Amino acid sequence: MTLNYSAFIIPPAILIAAFLLDLAIGDPGWLPHPVRIMGGAISKTEIFLRRHFKSPFQEKIGGMLLVFIIIASVFGITFFICETTSYLLIHPFTSASGGSPLHLIGIIFLVYLTSTTIAVHELINSARAVIEAVTNSSIKSARERLSMIVGRDTHALTEKEILKATMESLAENLSDGVIAPVFYLVVGGLPLAMAYKAINTLDSMVGYRNDRYIHFGWAAARLDDIANYIPARITGILIAISSFLIRLFTHSPIHPFTSIKTMLRDGSKHRSPNSGIPEAAMAGALGIRMGGPAAYGGIVIEKPYIGNVRTEDYNRASEQAISIVKASSILGIATAIAVLSLKGGA
Repeated sequence: MTLNYSAFIIPPAILIAAFLLDLAIGDPGWLPHPVRIMGGAISKTEIFLRRHFKSPFQEKIGGMLLVFIIIASVFGITFFICETTSYLLIHPFTSASGGSPLHLIGIIFLVYLTSTTIAVHELINSARAVIEAVTNSSIKSARERLSMIVGRDTHALTEKEILKATMESLAENLSDGVIAPVFYLVVGGLPLAMAYKAINTLDSMVGYRNDRYIHFGWAAARLDDIANYIPARITGILIAISSFLIRLFTHSPIHPFTSIKTMLRDGSKHRSPNSGIPEAAMAGALGIRMGGPAAYGGIVIEKPYIGNVRTEDYNRASEQAISIVKASSILGIATAIAVLSLKGGA
């Protein structure tokens, strides 16, 4: 079988296979992962640039250079890989179309690379690990597991606060780790999706508002805000639609219309122009209140509350949040496949 493929148009079949692969294996540590490679490159480039850009103004310039170097490199390398793989898929070097082992290797490699842009498996598993620890009354373990997926201090959080932070993480990372990369896969193929992962990784490493990164990380943080603007709003809509479907078919106490109402009312309250949208949609759907004071490095940050309290059962709400993430991911992938099919991907 030959595959109609170009760097900027990914075939629906590749996306389906990549999604299933992510669900099956996630991000095993023994396999090389582009994000880990990006992280290493960002660290080394930051060290080099900081030697030459030291004043606040220079740090801002250095941060801009860091963003340009990393994103341009990731985009260029991915484009080269895609073009090479494309040639391999179109010219399988055999008289029997698609019969060459190189052809199969090319497809497998492309599926794997695409799967590394999607993080459904890791998102759900990391959240479930926290929820299970709370359910088993292992609060110390729950705090430790939560600290691996959120930036706030977790050592003094109560059970309810742990679960609330977990649901906030599920909502935010549904956008960053699933819907946004799939959006960019549809818009510009694997090179653009990998460029987005580079933007997201840059923001997670240097996009802080502390003394060290307030200037150096400015460009990374602003670009991440821009890149996530549309995906965050798509995510909010998908959460509301998923809530409606879950309520329709399972009769769960989920509130799809409150999800929309809360998203429109509270989505802009968050310090981030994007994170508040999916969080508000999730809070409204579950009938919980997110946000509020949170400590970062021992400093308490006052955050506005998002949503209204309809239930005190945060254990059940957290399980419902996982169901919403699963449904939203499937809806997002299904929509992407439909758009790619219309674009003419094979």
